[in-house]
Amino acid sequence: MFFNNMEVIETIVIQNTEVEGKETVVSSVDTDQTKAEFIWTLQATWHLVNTRLEMDQAFDQPVCKKKKLWEMVAEKVNAKLRESEVTDVTVKAYECDLKWRNMLATYRKNAERAKRLGAISVHWEFFKAMHEVLGKSREEVEAQCRAKFSGTRVGKVITSKRFTPILPTPPPTAAPCPTKPPQDILHLYMELQERKMNMWAQQKALEERKIEAINNLAQAISSLAQKNSAQMSKDGH
Repeated sequence: MFFNNMEVIETIVIQNTEVEGKETVVSSVDTDQTKAEFIWTLQATWHLVNTRLEMDQAFDQPVCKKKKLWEMVAEKVNAKLRESEVTDVTVKAYECDLKWRNMLATYRKNAERAKRLGAISVHWEFFKAMHEVLGKSREEVEAQCRAKFSGTRVGKVITSKRFTPILPTPPPTAAPCPTKPPQDILHLYMELQERKMNMWAQQKALEERKIEAINNLAQAISSLAQKNSAQMSKDGH
């Protein structure tokens, strides 16, 4: 047999212990992929937590591309792992995203436990680091920002100044319409009544013309019918 020009794929045959008489065939390609999967060790998880918490403000932006941010997280985690020479396998961006989602679910459960029983009851090693960043409410964050800003030089200048509030200018009021004297109102009323009377007279004349036209048409039809009947009687004789 010649094996120089043939590609050989080794297979591993594993006897299935649960079902008798069945064999499972696993190719060497599958085993290589299994070996290449990233395993989240304690050190790698800490790198993820620290990196993600450092970039928490970037993730909180209303307009941001989460995919790009997770790629940056993966690059930083891989750089830290290369420095320690722990593993040759690199972690992917989607793996970091999925791992962080699972950790957030665990964090929320422990946060609820800490509210009910106190922080002493929580023994999860990542809780303290995550709670220092994620456990603060918006009011606390804004208060800290104001405190930091007030201690700066610009903040002291602003607080020392007294600002006059700028009120919106009221819209210009329209001039009141001059009231008409009673004589003008009476004159206007009489003009309206006169117009109504003229319109009524015109409408009445129009109706009379219609009636007259209908009567003329009826007379014409009647005379025509009489002529036709007279002609028919002549033709009969």
